[in-house]
Amino acid sequence: MAMPLAADLIGALPGPALLIGKSQRIEAANAAAEGLFGAGLLGRHYAVAIRQPSILEAIEAVQGGAASANARYLARRDGRDTTWKAQVKPIGDTFLVTLEDLSATEEVDQMRRDFVANVSHELKTPLTAMIGFIETLQGPARDDAAARARFLATMQREAQRMHRLVEDLLSLSRVEATERMRPRDTADVALTLASVLTMLAGKAEEAGVTVQFARPDKPVLINADPDQLRQVFSNLVENAMKYGAQRVELHLAESEHIPELRRPGVVVDVIDDGPGIDSMHLPRLTERFYRVDTHRSREVGGTGLGLAIVKHVVSRHRGRLRVASSEGEGSVFTVCLPREP
Repeated sequence: MAMPLAADLIGALPGPALLIGKSQRIEAANAAAEGLFGAGLLGRHYAVAIRQPSILEAIEAVQGGAASANARYLARRDGRDTTWKAQVKPIGDTFLVTLEDLSATEEVDQMRRDFVANVSHELKTPLTAMIGFIETLQGPARDDAAARARFLATMQREAQRMHRLVEDLLSLSRVEATERMRPRDTADVALTLASVLTMLAGKAEEAGVTVQFARPDKPVLINADPDQLRQVFSNLVENAMKYGAQRVELHLAESEHIPELRRPGVVVDVIDDGPGIDSMHLPRLTERFYRVDTHRSREVGGTGLGLAIVKHVVSRHRGRLRVASSEGEGSVFTVCLPREP
């Protein structure tokens, strides 16, 4: 068996680690290794205890004279798949196996791949349509005035859609870049809401939507980025108008204690009488490119990034976003913001 000092050193390592002796049996293992491979490792042959071929091959390579060897180990812990990097090194007549959890890195890489795939798809669809129309205009529809006007109108819509997507992508990038930086400016939430409604007044009238906001007589001041706050509430109000609401109400209230924040702040409710959202969709609403109704979202010009931007801005302000909705009963989007993030 391993000397006491070796066992103590293995036990002090933060990640899973075990020591394999000349007899090919495990001479020392820490608690993290037992949590990963199971209890009762001491004295067992390493091939029986570990079993996964990739690590066994790495151990055999070091036993054969290699200075070190690496392998990937796949496991399942706490109901989720995990990925580990195993490293095997010789120490005298023994072999040290240590493991590093790569799960978080793998998840980030997968998110990046998904994001690139989604952006590519969102851009490819309008681009393909525009290329097809251009080819038609260069050929059969060259001298057809009616077809030319129809195709050009469609191309304009598709170009505007790509423009909105690029703008939202740039906005999301800017928000993520500043998410760890607490806002230092002062914003009047009441003035921000009023300016949003002024900006969207034309769209509301065109869509036949009534928007109401009882603006307080005095400013409602918090430490915040005024431009980002304006983006949050314009996204929420515009979403309500896009997806079938006939009436949108904004409620603003100050509170000396917001339970979710455990401090004073403001609460803004954006309430609409639209078709509502099935509860199954609520946990995923703020995911990038997640849409409850993909076809309708594209019809009304949605990019699938608006609520993701809202979530990041609210997080930057150390606030909370709540969504309450059910089919046929409208929706309430609640933004809680502390006075000092």
